[in-house]
Amino acid sequence: MHYKANSVIYFKGDLEDRIFILKGGRVSLNSNDIETGQEIHDYIQTGEFFGVKSALGKYPREENAVVLSDADVIMFSVPEFEQLVARNTRIIMKMLRVFSNQLRRMHAKVRSLLAAEEQVDPEEGLFRNGEYYMKKKQYSEALYAFNKYLTYYPAGRYNQEANKYAQTAEDFAQKYGQGKGPTAPGLSGTPAETKKPEAGKQLSNAAKQYYDAVSLFSQQKYQDALKAFKVIVDSGSDEEYVVKALFEIGRCLFSMGHHDQCIKHFTSLIQKYPKMPDLSDALFYIGQAYQEKGDMTRARSFYNKILSMPSVDDGLKRKVNKALRTVEDAL
Repeated sequence: MHYKANSVIYFKGDLEDRIFILKGGRVSLNSNDIETGQEIHDYIQTGEFFGVKSALGKYPREENAVVLSDADVIMFSVPEFEQLVARNTRIIMKMLRVFSNQLRRMHAKVRSLLAAEEQVDPEEGLFRNGEYYMKKKQYSEALYAFNKYLTYYPAGRYNQEANKYAQTAEDFAQKYGQGKGPTAPGLSGTPAETKKPEAGKQLSNAAKQYYDAVSLFSQQKYQDALKAFKVIVDSGSDEEYVVKALFEIGRCLFSMGHHDQCIKHFTSLIQKYPKMPDLSDALFYIGQAYQEKGDMTRARSFYNKILSMPSVDDGLKRKVNKALRTVEDAL
């Protein structure tokens, strides 16, 4: 087939089964970046094929194939292309190289998008830690996190909210203890009682060390946080915070890209503490580590395991379902 300059071989959204090889001239595959919306131009080299994935997969074209200068292309139907490939293994190898490069680019883009979505600045990270523990009704931990926020960011963006939540956390910790009491106002819109506390409570040294380490993690100082959590584990002075620190060690390993160590660590932790409070989160990190390693089958099994568990936090469910869709697309 011969195409004049400025003509279009096919449009995005077209549904057809033609496959092309560029014999001469210049052709560009134009699409839009999924993150910025900017137009991407993927220039086809002489001898390269295009339109293969959508034709073989029987789904709409993902780009516009635009002719930049007069071009000659060889056109195949799917059966013709399959016959050609069956007789020429070099084409198969070339296809595998092209698809492998495309998958790597897609994987890098997905990682970039996920990192951009989940990454927060240190100030926000510390404040969100406090909110997380308030929602879990772990008031002493929330109080410590909010007090740290007010210490590090006395004129921060969340100063008023942190002051309010710190007072509420202190009141609830003294009146109800851990894991009980109403939901703090502002977290879900449910009014809460705020009676005067009867007596104060002090955090243990292990708890203070733990939240100092959590603060380091929130500031993305993963190596320093890892060392701090290991100190808590080695001391063994408070089993509750030893278990918490062991969980955070796994998070540090994942954030540092040590995926094999992350899997091994969380697996050992679950075996030792099968009823740990953060069991579903630990399974999620194992699934994420397998996904980063490219083992989508194992990643999927861990995500499905989480979804089959009762009383999984809604926020975690959303993250699991999102990760599962990415894995299913890759399989």
